[in-house]
Amino acid sequence: MNQLKTKKPWSLSFSFGRALQQSTLKTWAGKEENVKAAQDALYVRCKANSEATLGTYKGDAKLGDGAAESLHVKDYKY
Repeated sequence: MNQLKTKKPWSLSFSFGRALQQSTLKTWAGKEENVKAAQDALYVRCKANSEATLGTYKGDAKLGDGAAESLHVKDYKY
């Protein structure tokens, strides 16, 4: 939708929280030696989400641990 070259009465965005955290936390796993890899995983997800917001994401982001997992929680209440 963000690729449409027309005036839109809205801004399409995303809920980034859980999507950004999942792959980062899985990569880190609470281990000091994984900090750099977790930071890299966070950067990849942030860049992909930014591109998606701009309508320029091509689906080519590297999927790290947890990035392809469903975050759906059955019967979750907000």
